[in-house]
Amino acid sequence: MIRRSAAALVAVFTSVSVSSPSDAKPGADWPSFRGTHASGTASGTSVPSVWDVEKGQGVAWKTPIPGLAHSSPVVWGDRVFITTSISGKANAELKVGLYGNIDPVVDPTVHAYQVVCVSKASGKILWTETAYKGVPKVMRHTKATHANSTMATDGKVAVAFFGSEGLYCYSVGGKLLWKRDLGTLDSGYYVVPTAQWGFASSPIIADGKVIVQCDIQKGSFLAALDLKSGKDVWRTPREEVPTWSTPNVYTVNGRKLVVVNGYKHIGGYDLATGKSVWRLVGGGDIPVPTPIIAHGLVFITNAHGRSAPIYAVKLGASGEIKLASETETHPDVAWAKFREGGYMQTPLIVGDYLYVCRDNGVLSCYEAKTGKRIYNERLGTGRTGFTASGVSAGGKLYFTSEEGDIHVVEAGPTFKLLGVNPMDEVCMATPAISEGKIIFRTKGHLVCIGPSKTASR
Repeated sequence: MIRRSAAALVAVFTSVSVSSPSDAKPGADWPSFRGTHASGTASGTSVPSVWDVEKGQGVAWKTPIPGLAHSSPVVWGDRVFITTSISGKANAELKVGLYGNIDPVVDPTVHAYQVVCVSKASGKILWTETAYKGVPKVMRHTKATHANSTMATDGKVAVAFFGSEGLYCYSVGGKLLWKRDLGTLDSGYYVVPTAQWGFASSPIIADGKVIVQCDIQKGSFLAALDLKSGKDVWRTPREEVPTWSTPNVYTVNGRKLVVVNGYKHIGGYDLATGKSVWRLVGGGDIPVPTPIIAHGLVFITNAHGRSAPIYAVKLGASGEIKLASETETHPDVAWAKFREGGYMQTPLIVGDYLYVCRDNGVLSCYEAKTGKRIYNERLGTGRTGFTASGVSAGGKLYFTSEEGDIHVVEAGPTFKLLGVNPMDEVCMATPAISEGKIIFRTKGHLVCIGPSKTASR
């Protein structure tokens, strides 16, 4: 049950001046999961194709980060923000690879849930704040952590989400402004409820609101909280099984919509009111990828179960949409593919092309407007998993294997592998790109690839 007592809301200690992530400087700021609007691209900047972490070549800095987390780094100006969870065990279990075990990790020790701010220029830790300490309320998957959700920032505040352990808003200087207890958020496997997998959806900031998608075993909801106070602006119930996707926001005809992935309810909601605008039913029953927007379309993919679809939905969609197969048509859907969608990774659009990388490393390139597949190639050996989502800058695509090999591919309709760079550590988090640097979060470090000096803002 969602707890809404007054004790769950801490009063604001300092007045917060709210700005929009739309103020983010292109190519420099990376304000939330996959950057601005989850596009995964950094415009006007380029990052290296080749580096050597073992020899330190091309490495600006490498900073140890304690604990275990898959949250991605976010960047504003010279500050990099990440989260971590430190177990009471000396070596917290993490099992990567392609396997089907659904059992959770049993670890009843006290964990410290922390927010860490790092200098982009030097890698120096500027501040660390412990948001919560306690035994996790929900267990995690063997490939997950207790700090999966990526932070969101607008340059004034930084928001961290630890699922059942709460939502926290800090000033960029590290002062706690407010926190919310949203109750126990159990996003385990709905077929086997005892298989707890932890929480992973990340918060986003839009129009002075924090948007959170909480699809859980019982009582799923989408909510908008006031960025200044943490109080509910609206909360919309969802008839939905657990999902792990981060929402996105787009504008159509002057109206802003929140778009979410799902199994029973993929759809768009009015950002101002939380009312449902359109709904698409069906797809994979373990939705993870974030919807992305380009060419007047919302691109949605998910997997597991019978279907692994890719949908290209028109921005002006309304009402209920149903597509039982790709041979069916609907006026609000430009095109659809079945059994070709990605399971874990959010797809990537660069120019006219859509790139979908599956968890086994098979990379497909499509014409974004038509759905025509241009190529289908494999990254790696086929024995390594790919969980982190792809990113792009300077005409290059970066895909990270779970073993920490970064595959650099030339953007465009012809497949060309430019290089493979090992990070020498497990890597499950999506990297961030900022001013010629690409920042990776590995199992034990934050690693910055690129020039050692950052450009001034």
